[in-house]
Amino acid sequence: MKKKVFFITGSRAEYGLLQGLIKRFDDSNSFDLRIIVSGMHLLDQFGRTEKEIKKDGYKISHKVYMDLKSDSEEHISYAISKGIKGFSDIFEKEKPNLVIVLGDRFEIFSAAVASMIYRIPIAHLHGGESTETLIDEPIRHSITKMSHLHFTSTEQYRDRVVQLGENPSKVFNVGAIGIDNIFDLKLHSKKELENIINFKFNKTNLLVTYHPVTLEKGTSKKYFKNLLRAINSIPETNIILTKANADMEGGLINELIEDYTEKNPTKSVSFSSMGQVNYLSAMKYVDGVVGNSSSGIIEAPSLKVGTLDIGNRQKGRIKATSIINCGSSYEEIQKGLEQLLSAPFKKKLSRVKNPYGKGGTAEKIFNIINNEALEGLLKKEFFDLTKN
Repeated sequence: MKKKVFFITGSRAEYGLLQGLIKRFDDSNSFDLRIIVSGMHLLDQFGRTEKEIKKDGYKISHKVYMDLKSDSEEHISYAISKGIKGFSDIFEKEKPNLVIVLGDRFEIFSAAVASMIYRIPIAHLHGGESTETLIDEPIRHSITKMSHLHFTSTEQYRDRVVQLGENPSKVFNVGAIGIDNIFDLKLHSKKELENIINFKFNKTNLLVTYHPVTLEKGTSKKYFKNLLRAINSIPETNIILTKANADMEGGLINELIEDYTEKNPTKSVSFSSMGQVNYLSAMKYVDGVVGNSSSGIIEAPSLKVGTLDIGNRQKGRIKATSIINCGSSYEEIQKGLEQLLSAPFKKKLSRVKNPYGKGGTAEKIFNIINNEALEGLLKKEFFDLTKN
C-alpha cells in the first residue's frame, strides 16, 4: 500500500522551494502525494497563488482558510488557532503517514501542532537556523521539537538541531533546497525577462525585498523609506520590488511599494509573487539583491550576485562573503549600496562559495524518506549531549 505523504504550503515562495521535492514524490510509485494549501496562497492581496500549483499540474487536496483579516497581532493569533482547527479536521479524516513542512511561518506552526496531536510524523526542512529578531526564531525551534526527521541546510544548523535534543541519526545536512532551482529550472534570458515582467534594465538594477522585523514594533515604515531614499540617490537605477509577507507591519511596506511604483512607473515594477523562474532570473541579471530576505543570503551567492542585507532580520544566519551587512539608517544604507556596486566588491564575486551547498537537496531528502521506516518515528528520546 502506498504511504500517504502530505506537503503543507502557505506561500508561493515556500512552494517554489518545495517544487522539486514534490515532483519526486509525485513520480514515485511508493507514495500517495497530497498537497494542503493555506495562508497567503488563499489571499487575494498576495496574488491567490494556489493557482500556480494547479498550473504546474498538481491537484490541491485540501485548503485551510485561516481568515487572516490583517497583519495585527490579534488577527495573526486568531489565524494560528483557525489553522490548527483546519489542519486537525483534515488529519482526523485522512490520517497521513508523514507530513512535510519547510521553515518557520505561523501557518506551518499550525500544521505542526495539529500533526503532533494526531500522532503524525513530521519531516522538517530548514531547522536549526537562527533569525534572532523575528518571531520565526521560536516558531522554527518549536517545529523542530515537534518533528521526527530533520533536513538542515548546513552542518552548523545540524549541530544546533542535535543540541535541541534530536537524535543525530534523524538529522541530515542536505544543503538548502532553494539552490536546486538555480540548477534545475530553465531561467529566462534578459530580454525574455524584460518582456515578461514589463521592466527595462538600466545602467544599474536592483532586486529589492524587505520584510518587517517582527520583534521590533513601529520600525518598518521608517526603515523602508530610508531604503527607497537611498536607492533614489543612485543615478540611472531601476528596481524590481517584491512585496512583504503576511507579517506584522507587512501591509505598511506594501503600501509604500505600491505608492513608489505608481509614482515611478518607468524605473520600477512590483509583485506580490514573481514565481521562482522569474525571481531567480531577475536575481541573475541585477547588480545586487537589497533588503532583508533569506533569498539574498541563501540563493544569491550561487548566482555570484552580491547582497546588501539591511538591519537585523537575518541576524544569526551563516553568510557568504558576497553579503554586506548594514544598519537601517539612510546613511548606512547609502554607504552599503556604494560598497555593493563598487568595482572591487564586484570583482571578488566570482570566487564566492555558498555555505548552503551545491544543489541536489531534493534528491537527498527523497531518498532518505523513501528508505525510512515511518511507522517507528513517533516515539523519540531526548538526545542529551552531556550523556553522549
